[in-house]
Parts: sequence; structure tokens; C-alpha cells
Amino acid sequence: MARRQLGQLEAEVLAALAAAGDFVGTADLRSGLAGDPAYTTVNTILFRLHDKGLVTRKRVGRQFRYRLMVDEARLVSDRMHDHLRFASDPSSVLSRFVQDLSPEQARRLRELLDGPEE
Repeated sequence: MARRQLGQLEAEVLAALAAAGDFVGTADLRSGLAGDPAYTTVNTILFRLHDKGLVTRKRVGRQFRYRLMVDEARLVSDRMHDHLRFASDPSSVLSRFVQDLSPEQARRLRELLDGPEE
């Protein structure tokens, strides 16, 4: 099995927390992640996300349950802007990004770029 980058797993954990919408435990969260990551790996990521202020937690018995504290769309958007800002050729990055969109994603992007109809 190929190992994923820690940043990718962190993004998957954030997405799973966003989908949960409420407090969730490490074991429940882990079961919804692809690739069967180790419990301790998911727990470490949750601790790091908590340290970064991206999740809140509450103790239930001997364990913590976690909930996303930030707007997922804003978080992902900020990451995309950071990648573009540090790219040597942002136009090529945008071009590749658009080429890799599904037809539905491309249609939605066109709608967003065109703005509301007046």
C-alpha cells in the first residue's frame, strides 16, 4: 500500500470532520477514511489540528471527541491561494487545475465566474 503524504491525510480528516458536522471520536472518524490509517496516526493528526486551532475537542470518558471549528470552504480556498502564490508559474497551475476538473465541476466553475445573471 502506498503511503499518503501527511498533508493529504490531514485534509481527509478535515473533510471527514466537516461532513460529520458534530463531535466525533477518533475511531469513528478513522473508519470513514480510505486506506485504513492507524488509530494513532489519526489521533496524532487530530491533536495537531487542535493545536492549530482548526478543531475543538471535548472529553467524553477517557477519550476526546472532535469537531471542526473553521469553515471548510475558506480553509481549502486559502490553501489553494497559498499554492498559487508560491508557484513559479501560477497560470500553468490554474490551467492544469481547470483541465483536471470533471465536467460538472467545470460547469459549476463557469457559473461562478459568470456571476449572477441580471
